[in-house]
Amino acid sequence: MRGVWLEDLTWPEVKSRLDAGAVVVVPIGAVAKEHGHHLPMSTDYRVARALGDRIAAELPVLIAPVISFGYYPAFVRYPGSQHLRSETFVALLTDILGKLVADGARRLAVINTGVSTEAPLRVVVRDLYERTGVRIHTADIRMLGRKTKGLMAQKLGGHGDESETSTLLAIAPELVRIERAVVDYGHALDEPQTVFYTPTVFVGDPASGPDYSVSGVRGDPTLATREKGEAVLADMAGELVEGLRRVFPDAW
Repeated sequence: MRGVWLEDLTWPEVKSRLDAGAVVVVPIGAVAKEHGHHLPMSTDYRVARALGDRIAAELPVLIAPVISFGYYPAFVRYPGSQHLRSETFVALLTDILGKLVADGARRLAVINTGVSTEAPLRVVVRDLYERTGVRIHTADIRMLGRKTKGLMAQKLGGHGDESETSTLLAIAPELVRIERAVVDYGHALDEPQTVFYTPTVFVGDPASGPDYSVSGVRGDPTLATREKGEAVLADMAGELVEGLRRVFPDAW
């Protein structure tokens, strides 16, 4: 049996799957977040949908609707980029995941395609575990696609870069304005590499140090190809499928 998106079912069908112990996968992907001059603002959302589809093709999971708004403070300076305050995002996640638990879901996993969303997400799943005893597993985008990271030729990446642009070329090539892609490392190549986490944003002021980005990108999207994107998607989806099989061994 293939997996299915929850939104395509009737409520009795959802109840039947939850009662049977279905694994519920909850994707997080911004539907409105800047990705430079060449990628749609829905990039993260489309990646989340694509990964959900690929997982559902392999496992009989129940895929919840993509959580498409979140905590994205680095991009608020760009028109159209949507951002929730951390406390709002925590409340949103708590309500959505908590409702799934209340509905009977006991096997849950989150696919998080953001970076700034990592910290609040972990607070939420920790708190829900302490309150309900339900352990919610999370997979963050930076940890995925390990086998294909070597395909990238850019000096460094991070946002709207070679990898992300390649992925969108594989998912929705008609939405990629590749002729507008520019190399944009900002000042990142000059920044010291240390053990410290340093909060950054994206801003077009050259005097802004590590925050500087002329286009809203960090990396070299001009190197992107559809073939790389197909390989990255297959790698990430394979890791997620294998991870779900391992954390829920009795569900299949």
